[in-house]
Amino acid sequence: MSRTVVISGGGTGIGLATARAFARDGDQVVLIGRRAEVLDKAAAEVPGAVACPADLTDPQQTRRAAGFVCERFGAVDVLVNNAGGNGGLEPLVAVGDPLEAVAHDWTVIFRLNVHTAVLLTEALRDHLASPGGRVLFVSSIAALRGSGSHPYASAKAALHPYAYALARDLGPRGVTVNVVAPGYTEETGFFGGRLPDARHDARVAETLDGRAGTPGDVAETLHWLASHAAAHITAQVIQVNGGAERGR
Repeated sequence: MSRTVVISGGGTGIGLATARAFARDGDQVVLIGRRAEVLDKAAAEVPGAVACPADLTDPQQTRRAAGFVCERFGAVDVLVNNAGGNGGLEPLVAVGDPLEAVAHDWTVIFRLNVHTAVLLTEALRDHLASPGGRVLFVSSIAALRGSGSHPYASAKAALHPYAYALARDLGPRGVTVNVVAPGYTEETGFFGGRLPDARHDARVAETLDGRAGTPGDVAETLHWLASHAAAHITAQVIQVNGGAERGR
């Protein structure tokens, strides 16, 4: 039976790979993101996918996107909160005062990674299929061990307690909530292109299986967590990083 699957940040990388995974099952996929041209291109590549441009840091646009989904498709079976990033696509802002610069950087990163997930989830939580609904968050290995970007690591970590609380709230409705925390993943655009060889090799050397992750690795994990086989798994953080979080 076809399900309605909403994926934020669905135009590229992990989001697009996830859309393809669900589309293989014949599910109705809705892609949400800020860049209309990117979403349109992605929707054209995924059978039956629908693009819904929206800036999920904006409550009004988020409410409008949720309304579109519910009016057109009814209940949401799977919500994948994948939108986020390190701020590389944001316009440069000249901030002279060091403390104001810190405030700006942290605010931008939390808006991109936390507000997008929380606003969309809250807008759709009353419309999740009950029972059987699935809510998924894409976090990062940075949330577990830190990274060179303190705001990014902290923002991803903030998703975890929210997911735990949501799992507790939605559990009686038969809705599961889980987090997937990828490690270094190629072909996502997160780094603005391929890493320099030395940095790439260093990231791969941290893994126990000797390779970088791919968007498909993360997508298939999300797809499985949304399946009936994972119906008794909730309030968990599933790491997809080749063992890198354990270190060598």
